[in-house]
Amino acid sequence: MRVKPALTLLALALAAATLPGCGGDPADPSTAPATAADTSAAPVAGAEADAPTAPPSARTGLGRAAPSPKPTTVALRTGNPDGKATVPAEARAVDTSRPTRTVGSGTAASCTSAAVVKAVAAGGIITFDCGPAPVTITMKATAKVVNAHGPRIVLDGGGKVTLSGGGSRRILYLNTCDPAQGFTTSHCQNQEFPQLTVQNLTFTDGNSTGETIEGGGGGAIFVRGGRVKVVNSRFVDNRCDRTGPDLGGAALRVLSQFENKPVYVVNSTFTGGVCANGAALSSIGVSWTVLNSVFRDNRAVGTGANPARGGTPGGGSGGAIYCDGNTFTVTLAGTVIEGNSANEGGGAVFFVSNDRTGTMSISSSTLRRNPSRGFETKGFPGIFFLGAHPPSTTSSHLS
Repeated sequence: MRVKPALTLLALALAAATLPGCGGDPADPSTAPATAADTSAAPVAGAEADAPTAPPSARTGLGRAAPSPKPTTVALRTGNPDGKATVPAEARAVDTSRPTRTVGSGTAASCTSAAVVKAVAAGGIITFDCGPAPVTITMKATAKVVNAHGPRIVLDGGGKVTLSGGGSRRILYLNTCDPAQGFTTSHCQNQEFPQLTVQNLTFTDGNSTGETIEGGGGGAIFVRGGRVKVVNSRFVDNRCDRTGPDLGGAALRVLSQFENKPVYVVNSTFTGGVCANGAALSSIGVSWTVLNSVFRDNRAVGTGANPARGGTPGGGSGGAIYCDGNTFTVTLAGTVIEGNSANEGGGAVFFVSNDRTGTMSISSSTLRRNPSRGFETKGFPGIFFLGAHPPSTTSSHLS
């Protein structure tokens, strides 16, 4: 009996079983490598004092993350479960199974504001490893995108992470026209990158009150330039200035998207926002495609409308959504907008296309109980609209 060769074969088999795989299963798209332009381990300036003191590692967001299984996603309750609108490929969640960097090292304590700030500044695909339980990270500074990094920045909370502004600050910021974040083209108002995606996250208690850059607004998130997308996320009790004729976006304020391509908001929920205008979403000259989402109990609390009436500070329009500018589109599909209010126009939606070229479509959606305390467009409860032609409605209920 030749024992030695058999033992040798057994040892080889055991060694092979412990070797790491060289790639994902080609039949399983969730294991395919994701493209991430920035995998540098270089330190990023501007991190706060509570940055982790552990040596640099991929798990703390300071370098390249080793390939890992796709993060477990908790069933975060977002959006309209009855919404059946088709979601185009570019509007869907990004595959984050191969993150560029990870915030946290397996415990809630390791998931700090400083780690989030550092990861966002570095760019790439960012996931969280904060332990098995849901966690809230209270931001001690606004996380800001560095325009030369990315070119895509994805924040995926796995359904367990809440980012809080603590009632005192904006949570997330991208501005291609802010010199402090770096100019990367000669046409900052119309450039394709960076592109920001937030998914499987909750944003709460963001507050941009007093912010003056680009006119303010954007209590949870402010974006100018590049592109932004929101998927499977919640925005709860965010704030921005209570007065002003044109600022807004307690949850999200967006300006100057690349080639006027739409901001996608998919399967997301916006509740409890308060701002002068657009107590959930607000924009100037930006198109929106809102799919299978919910807007509830948001309030536009300014007074005096836009332009502001004499003796008033202005504002009070767009209880949920405020859109101004020239040529842009708003598409609502599979979406519920209810219980929002505006002191002036558009308890649900305020839409003004200054050159009357803008269009709006509503399909398979419900808009109800959205009082406009000042004015709205006859035949469209909760909506004030000035555009190319009246909004188109299909299989929808407005009351």
